[in-house]
Amino acid sequence: MDMIHIRAVSPPDLTDEVVGLLAADPCVLNLIIQRDAARRPDGDAIACDVLTGAANDVLHRLRAVHLDRRGSLVIEPVDMAFSGAATEGGQRELGPLSRAPVWEQVEARIRSGGRYPPSFYLYLVIAGLIGSVGIVTNSQILIVGAMVVGPEYGAIVSVALGIDRRHRSMVRSGLTALGVGFLLTIVVTFLFALLIRGFGLESEAFDRGLRPVSNLINTPNFFSVAVATLAGIVGIVSLTEARTSALLGVFISVTTIPAAADIAVSSAFTSWSDVRGSAIQLVVNILVLIVVGTATLKAQRAIWQRIRLRRDRDRRLAEKA
Repeated sequence: MDMIHIRAVSPPDLTDEVVGLLAADPCVLNLIIQRDAARRPDGDAIACDVLTGAANDVLHRLRAVHLDRRGSLVIEPVDMAFSGAATEGGQRELGPLSRAPVWEQVEARIRSGGRYPPSFYLYLVIAGLIGSVGIVTNSQILIVGAMVVGPEYGAIVSVALGIDRRHRSMVRSGLTALGVGFLLTIVVTFLFALLIRGFGLESEAFDRGLRPVSNLINTPNFFSVAVATLAGIVGIVSLTEARTSALLGVFISVTTIPAAADIAVSSAFTSWSDVRGSAIQLVVNILVLIVVGTATLKAQRAIWQRIRLRRDRDRRLAEKA
């Protein structure tokens, strides 16, 4: 049974209104109130379970009375729950909305990937170095490994969410992290590639110009855009539904880290046409992921909003009948 658990602390003068909102909703279960039981912030402790399909409306109403500002509001996923008569009634009330995503949780997941501590740049650089080894040894396995290690998708989706929610600071910080991170990755990987070239550590095939991995990366075409578009859609949907396996597939589908690594390696080996192709590949993939991510977020919100409005209309018609 899909539901979330809400823990809240309410100032005493707001508690009756909050409890009234929760008790009136058939999709709110296991409502518990403990007067004057909470500290920091001080107030009344409230706990309840909410069917996920109704969570967006419930959270909206709680925030409308400023419970999140005057007290506190904590949301937790429920891993397992045994269904009862009350739950079945709530599910019937929701209808198709029973599978609706909880947007507060979706945005929290995206924001968690939109933080840029030093480790973000460290992972990005290490991914670039792994990718450079994959390029000079013509190893597709190492290229896939570099894609998985790279944390850039979190920043890309954060930019998409910032555009969707019109949070300029989120967009600015995400683009800055991507710009600085990829520039740092290219510089460090370039120095590493110079070391490889200086000591003649590249594979014999790569030295003879047989570079199938590099050629695949630095040749942007229709399929590059198509894959980035599909990966952008899957990435947002997987974040919405918390499907980590699908999100992992996105990491190994888009050519961002490999393109940055190929810019560095091709520069070290003075293959300037490859540098240009990889730079185009990198920019195209990032732009497509941002645009598609933003569009997919907007589309999902619009679809679920339309479903909710249709359910409300059907309910009003049934009440009139």
